[in-house]
Amino acid sequence: MPDTISYLMAKVCRAHRGLAGALLADYGLHVGQEVLLMHLWEYDGRSQSELVDLMAVEPPTLTRMLNRLEKSGLVERQRDQIDARVWRIYLTEAGWALEEPIQRVWRELEARTIANLAIEERVLLRRLLMQVRRNLEESS
Repeated sequence: MPDTISYLMAKVCRAHRGLAGALLADYGLHVGQEVLLMHLWEYDGRSQSELVDLMAVEPPTLTRMLNRLEKSGLVERQRDQIDARVWRIYLTEAGWALEEPIQRVWRELEARTIANLAIEERVLLRRLLMQVRRNLEESS
């Protein structure tokens, strides 16, 4: 089993997530929360359903993330002005202030992830990972 690609991928994912968690902890964030913030930095005021789709998570998972981010003062929920059934998520000033530091975290994570790989190896790794993702998405 330890010599299978699936086992190795699981170990790589665990190590990547662990490093991401350590880097994000300096900003009081858990892995995944930064992705939600990134979607809002790209377009503030997204609806909860948009975020569920973009992040490919279940609604209860997103709700828990939003509750934590709201409690931390990074986002706020507001009813849509046209459709009161829709909640829109907006960054607070504190949420906007994390944009550059979190971008630096992602650059650091990327640099550590691909350290010691030649440009050609990085290109190949990217292509292979994209194909593996497609394979898994088509299988589920």
